[in-house]
Amino acid sequence: MYENFQAVDRWTRKNVHCAYQALVVAIATRHADAVDVKFLVDGRPVWVALPHPAWAEYKNRTGKVITDRLAIEVAGHYLKTALESGEGMGREMYALGIEETLRHLQAVVAEAEAVAVAES
Repeated sequence: MYENFQAVDRWTRKNVHCAYQALVVAIATRHADAVDVKFLVDGRPVWVALPHPAWAEYKNRTGKVITDRLAIEVAGHYLKTALESGEGMGREMYALGIEETLRHLQAVVAEAEAVAVAES
């Protein structure tokens, strides 16, 4: 869903192509307690930083884990939302909080469940 997608920038009305490129544990690169997910937005690198404590909080609330694939989807969902709401183009890094990460995670899970129901 959000590994390779199109979004329309709110301000320019330009259609932009977003493609996942990398997932990096940020402590190794910038000494941050986060997972950085890199996308190319029309070829320009854009990072979405998801806080590590969100993994533990999600596990506590649901008993489930955030997989790498799910982290990519969450970051992509956030990026698409940011671009389409107008807080997007021009930024190189977005850093989410725990609750914000979990809200986007819930949205991704809900969308996946809706697709699964529609396909069955």
